[in-house]
Amino acid sequence: MASFTRIEEGETPSITIHPSHKIAKINDNIYGGFTEHMGRCIYGGIYDPGNPLSDENGFRKDVIDAFKDLNVPVVRYPGGNFVATYHWLDGVGPREKRPGRPELAWIGTESNEFGTDEFMKWCEVVGTEPYLCLNFGTGTLDEALGWLEYCNSDRNSYYANLRRKNGREEPYNVKYWALGNECWGPWQVAQLTKEDYAKQAYQWAKALKLLDPTITLILCGETGYSSWDYYVLNQCVKWDVHGLAGDKTKSLIDMHSIHIYTADKQHLPNATAPRAAERAIQMTAALIDLARIENHVPETVPRPTICFDEWNVWDPERAPGEAGAEETYTLSDALAVAVFLNAFVRQARDVGMANVAQSVNVISPLMTTERGLVKQTIWWPLWLFARFMRGASVVVNVRAEEYTGRTNPKWIRNTIETPFLDVSAAVSDDGWVNLAVANVSEDKDYNVDLVGVESRGDVEVYTVGGENVNVVNTEEEQNVGVEESKWDGKGKFRFGKHSFTMLRWRE
Repeated sequence: MASFTRIEEGETPSITIHPSHKIAKINDNIYGGFTEHMGRCIYGGIYDPGNPLSDENGFRKDVIDAFKDLNVPVVRYPGGNFVATYHWLDGVGPREKRPGRPELAWIGTESNEFGTDEFMKWCEVVGTEPYLCLNFGTGTLDEALGWLEYCNSDRNSYYANLRRKNGREEPYNVKYWALGNECWGPWQVAQLTKEDYAKQAYQWAKALKLLDPTITLILCGETGYSSWDYYVLNQCVKWDVHGLAGDKTKSLIDMHSIHIYTADKQHLPNATAPRAAERAIQMTAALIDLARIENHVPETVPRPTICFDEWNVWDPERAPGEAGAEETYTLSDALAVAVFLNAFVRQARDVGMANVAQSVNVISPLMTTERGLVKQTIWWPLWLFARFMRGASVVVNVRAEEYTGRTNPKWIRNTIETPFLDVSAAVSDDGWVNLAVANVSEDKDYNVDLVGVESRGDVEVYTVGGENVNVVNTEEEQNVGVEESKWDGKGKFRFGKHSFTMLRWRE
């Protein structure tokens, strides 16, 4: 949470922080990843057999090391739009018997060489939790129940025994399951109306939780501010009065997903665009509360949280999905990513998970080559947040100048502020205060009064910047990284133009 006071040009900006003013615990799952059978995300990304950089499983070791470096807690799979024609049984068992299938989301052919057991093995190697998305397009409830049984059941039953036959004795115990992906979209195979989706989602949820009441079910939302979101929440966020989830104090639906991508060809509309994501979180949270009120859900039943399971900067004209969506990211995009992440920290009460889309090669902070790994500009703010912004979100008060020009989307203006200094703060469990500040101004440094910075020693400073907002990182040249320094904590601190800065000190 941050309060903002707009000041005039020439006034001194200030950031006030009191580490004891904690809002909510930051769920580590906001640093989640996403891998889809799209472009080079799976094949040539996390799975690249025959490459000397891969291990005995065909997994790229440099990608694994990068995931471990981020300490990615959860990874969504296998889509994305891909999932609407994906049948999980095609991707298990002996590889030589797996069928190739036409893939309709991105108009390709899926070999099914990489499937459920390979993904689960990869998650174990990385040290992350799997999050599976169910096929609400061409899939059936029987198929979904079979996948859940295959992954989670320890019974003497058909799909559990099939898992054992395929070499895995113990259940995988997959916790997170999505009830479809973007079912509202006209690009989807078997697009659904909100009425049809809500009815199907609620019926599937009942059956899935009868089979395994311990799972977390994630409802398919849109942007968080649409009639789809209002309707499906109202129809599905209900008290499980009959105890179908195994416990009458629980809801069948545990989370509600939303997706937002932002982009603009001009820097300031691009860097401030993720303010739409924060407003979307606020509106989604209100719709969740409204559904609970209208459905008379008792206050003892846990409130669903938001699963922001696709987010990033993406310009489909610059990086078409059907061509693999391999974006080259600028410093401007890195600042936009920092604003996204600030929003997730500020809204920690409501955000239970967020998954950058995607984790490798496809609109990604990481790009593989035959020889190694390129860490794009957007990797660096993500790395700093994932490394340090954990623990509890803290209230900050920001006085700064505000960008007042064109926004993208247009509705940002007059619904949420667009300060030149975008700020969040966290206190880690081991007593470190972390202050994240994106100065999105293209041409102005800000000397800022920092109220509440009380360090027992030097303040650690991590800065992500570059010569201008258009610089990029390539295999040949790394123009954007992290510079580390120290500050004595005295006087004003200068936040450089078009830069992201993280300050850290002991309470």
